[in-house]
Amino acid sequence: MRVAVFGTGFFSAYHYEAWQRIPGVTLAAVCAHSNRARAAEVAARHNVETVHDDPEAMLDAVRPDLVDVITTPESHAALVGAAVRRGIPVICQKPLAPTFAEARAMVAEAARHDTLLVAHENWRFRPWYRELARLIADGAIGRPLNLTFRLRPGDGQGADAYLARQPYFRAMPRFLVHETGIHMIDVFRFLMGPVTAVSATLRRLNPAIAGEDAGLVTFDFASGAAGLFDGNRLLDFEAENPRLTMGETLLEGSEGALRVDGAGRILHRRRGGRERVHAHAWEARGYAGDSVHALQAHVVRHLREGTPVENTGAEYLGALRVEEAVYRSSAEGRRVAVAEIEQEETPA
Repeated sequence: MRVAVFGTGFFSAYHYEAWQRIPGVTLAAVCAHSNRARAAEVAARHNVETVHDDPEAMLDAVRPDLVDVITTPESHAALVGAAVRRGIPVICQKPLAPTFAEARAMVAEAARHDTLLVAHENWRFRPWYRELARLIADGAIGRPLNLTFRLRPGDGQGADAYLARQPYFRAMPRFLVHETGIHMIDVFRFLMGPVTAVSATLRRLNPAIAGEDAGLVTFDFASGAAGLFDGNRLLDFEAENPRLTMGETLLEGSEGALRVDGAGRILHRRRGGRERVHAHAWEARGYAGDSVHALQAHVVRHLREGTPVENTGAEYLGALRVEEAVYRSSAEGRRVAVAEIEQEETPA
């Protein structure tokens, strides 16, 4: 399987490294139209066969089996469009696009060309969340009733916040939820099922950035369960590497609770008992429990064997509708039903 990649930024290193570990995958091409020298450097480091600076010319010359888009959000629509018009499956980093309308248009274009588009939403592939899903299915905590996540990366303080890794964060008009909280919206849906309504209060604490960097969001699930996302990028938490889990997760049910700490450990408490470590195997390599590799291997298996695939573009619109409801709730100071967003959609 020949993979072509768009993008050479900070996070792309995790993608390139993971592709090299998937048997039978060849990195056929890299394209970075704004910095060919950077693309050549990345190609040399990760054994990429060819270097390009013109996206359409690259796709025509290489004819890859799969395209991986790892650029900034405003470039996604053009790159995804170029691939799907040629019938080439695409994995696209999130945010899919700067706006919900643009994301919907991308998904619609992929559908028109009957070509796979998958959102690179790797948090649900973190090994602790895969294990939580298995434990829920096994009845480890009875009926799931409440899910809480406290986001505390501690990287958002000061005038130089985010400059070292991803400086484009600073100019995003929607930040905490659109860039980071969307990960947990997807995880919440993965673990607890459809979200029916949200209530949100968002705020900006660091004046050096454009968008919000703190907020509280409550979730109503179709199952009757509730959720809370408590995000603050200025605050940290106890962890040797805060970026591993980015915060702490607590999942409570009728017969007990499961907690994920900053080391990726799962602690299980049965009703009326004490917490005990629940052993689960995962490898400390790549990004956050090797979740980038897990997602990419998941898509490769689908393309090779026809196994079910998660987070297709169409499915991912469900998470983006919840995101839209969050921003509307905060702006208008009211609880917003996700159905309200769905009802307002017009054909893209």
